[in-house]
This record gives sequence, C-alpha cells and structure tokens, in this order.
Amino acid sequence: MAYYWFKAFHLIGVVAWFAGLFYLVRLFVYHAEANQEPEPAQSILKNQYEIMEKRLYSIITTPGMIVTVVCAIGLISTEPEILKSGWLHIKMAIVLLLIGYHHYCKRIMKQLAKGECQWTGQQFRALNEAPTIMLVLIVLLAVFKNNLPLDITTWVVFGLVVAMVASIQLYAKKRRQDKEKLAQVELASSAE
Repeated sequence: MAYYWFKAFHLIGVVAWFAGLFYLVRLFVYHAEANQEPEPAQSILKNQYEIMEKRLYSIITTPGMIVTVVCAIGLISTEPEILKSGWLHIKMAIVLLLIGYHHYCKRIMKQLAKGECQWTGQQFRALNEAPTIMLVLIVLLAVFKNNLPLDITTWVVFGLVVAMVASIQLYAKKRRQDKEKLAQVELASSAE
C-alpha cells in the first residue's frame, strides 16, 4: 500500500512543481518586459512581479520539488530492484538537470530583484521551453521504461513538440512586432 501512497503524492508533487516552474518563468517574461513601461508603472509592476515570484517559488514550486523527490525516494525504497533499470538512471539524470534549472530560476529571481538581469522577455520565453522538454522525456521514460519506441509515432510526437515550441516563439514575436507598430503609430500621431 505504501507504494501507491508514494506514487500518488509523487504525481501530485510533479504537477505542482512543473506548474510552478512554467508560471515562474512566465513571470520573468513579464518582469523583464516591465522595463519598457514608463514610471511609475515600471516600479509598481516590477515590485508586484517580485512578490509573485517569491511566493510562487517558496509556496508552490519548491514544496512541489521536495514532495516529488521525497516520494520518488519512497517509491524506490518499496522496490529497490528498480535501481538496476537503465531508464531510471536516465530519468534521474534529467530530474537532476531539472533541479539545477529550479535553482537557476532562484538565481534569476535574485538578479531581477536587484535589477541586474539583462535577459529579455524573448529569452525568458525560450528558457521556459526547457522544463517542457524535460517533462516530455520524463513522462516517456516513466511510461515506456526500457521499451521507449523510436518509430514514426515517436518522431511525430517529437515534431509536434518542436512545432508547439516554434509556434509559441512566433506568436511572441508577432505580439512584440504589433506592439512596436502601435507605438510608432502613437508616436507619429502625437507628433502631428
């Protein structure tokens, strides 16, 4: 029965952790783009994003990571022979990368709070794709284990993920260009 409890809370932890990571970097996008706003809006927005980032990281994202890792250790303790599985070693390596990403986000939060971060909103949008890729790999490994299919279906799914990432980037670029055009129109109309 312990296995099922660990598994249930492991999945809950994964959902909370990834939700937090996805939203945290989205807040970084808004935080970076607040630099383009005039004062006092810029200071107000940056202060609000800083508060939101800290709360999200401390109340949802980090506890989600801790629950995920602790319950994974619990799962392994119920079936120690699973440590001999190659797929689990790959999954654990990806999770270690994800933990590094998690802590890197904390570093970015501190830089944003000090006004020392030079990243653009577009760069943060690209950074936000890293946990998506890791999530896909982790889920595929957990589901297929040592039988990960490398047939046409796998490549179609991979292609869909790449297309999704590309479409998000293109949409962000279009929004940025539209905003720049609107600013030029407003500037031209105020000059008249």
